[in-house]
Amino acid sequence: MEGSSAPTIRRDPYEVLCVSRDSSDQEIKTAYRKLALKYHPDKNVSNPEAAELFKEVAYSYSILSDPEKRRHYDNAGFEAIDAEGMDMEIDLSNLGTVNTMFAALFSKLGVPIKTTISANVLEEALNGTVTVRPLPIGTSVSGKVEKQCAHFFGVTINDQQAEAGIVVRVTSTAQSKFKLLYFEQDTNGGYGLALQEDSEKTGKVTSAGMYFLHFQVYRMDSTLNAIAIAKDPESAFFKRLEGLQPCEVSELKAGTHIFAVYGDNFFKTATYTIEALCAKSYEDNSQKLKDIEAQILRKRKELREFEIEYRKALARFQEATNRYSQEKQSVDELLKQRDAIHSSFTVTKTLSTSSVSGNNLSNGSSSKVPGEDSKGESPAEDGSSDGKDKSAKKKWFNLNLKGSDKKAV
Repeated sequence: MEGSSAPTIRRDPYEVLCVSRDSSDQEIKTAYRKLALKYHPDKNVSNPEAAELFKEVAYSYSILSDPEKRRHYDNAGFEAIDAEGMDMEIDLSNLGTVNTMFAALFSKLGVPIKTTISANVLEEALNGTVTVRPLPIGTSVSGKVEKQCAHFFGVTINDQQAEAGIVVRVTSTAQSKFKLLYFEQDTNGGYGLALQEDSEKTGKVTSAGMYFLHFQVYRMDSTLNAIAIAKDPESAFFKRLEGLQPCEVSELKAGTHIFAVYGDNFFKTATYTIEALCAKSYEDNSQKLKDIEAQILRKRKELREFEIEYRKALARFQEATNRYSQEKQSVDELLKQRDAIHSSFTVTKTLSTSSVSGNNLSNGSSSKVPGEDSKGESPAEDGSSDGKDKSAKKKWFNLNLKGSDKKAV
């Protein structure tokens, strides 16, 4: 599609194509053709604004004409389209041999590579030029489909089978990659793509299936979950059920319905077996599916309410945690100040060595008797300390001797 790249300023695709959100595929297609013809660059060579409008119309149609993209946009807006565009999505029919080899190598290494359906296949289906082979209920058909090609099948059901529902599934024991497609009848006699399922490996086979029952069925859209998780990783648990979305086509009316197996291998043909079954044989499982999906929907509502409570409780917990840290810091500081004051009363301060020696000298001199100090200092004052000392000692000695002599006599 020419000019399908995103414009700088994006408007609501429904607004651009002048259609409502509940418009059918045919109404969207008609509106696009009308506007594309009006703003086509070949008819507006001297009008650059027309080229921008044509690009905007083409981009809007690229979203609304694709069932997957339209559903993503309806659920989450342009963010879903942007998130989907983050995945590697390529059209193998437009790749050369070397690029196809690299794509195949990455796929083998586990890199998820999304592939689009060839424009030639979609155009042939839209023009009604495809060959449709019958696939009666209760039968299976095996075949090989070339890469980027499709085999179309018509499944005819009556009123009883339509009421009970039908199951269409495809398996490949060769583990080929393929897509199961469902087309709706167009007013011009062609077929427009409505649903698609990529094959997945289950055990030793690859398989894909669609079931149409007499009640609303759902499918799990992983893209919405990825968007929610990217926005808020902490809320991943609460968003796990948000991807459960109602299928666009839940039940089929009596008549012929068109399915196709699209070869999605990189090089070789895809080997497959397709079968159509009446869901009446799955009556028990159908009721279980209805019950479990109803439980999931109720649980999703409960989780939405619980998430609000959880957020409030988490905010209170965070507030309490912050206060705990503040109070702990305050208590530690108060105790530290109290210990400092307490130690001033109970702990003796350490003195320096010079102060201690000085104090010892002063304490020694002050401990002397005052009389001794005068005796030591007085001889020095009159300058005759030596003579007086000797005479005093002599006199004292003589007295003792005289006394001793008298006693002896």
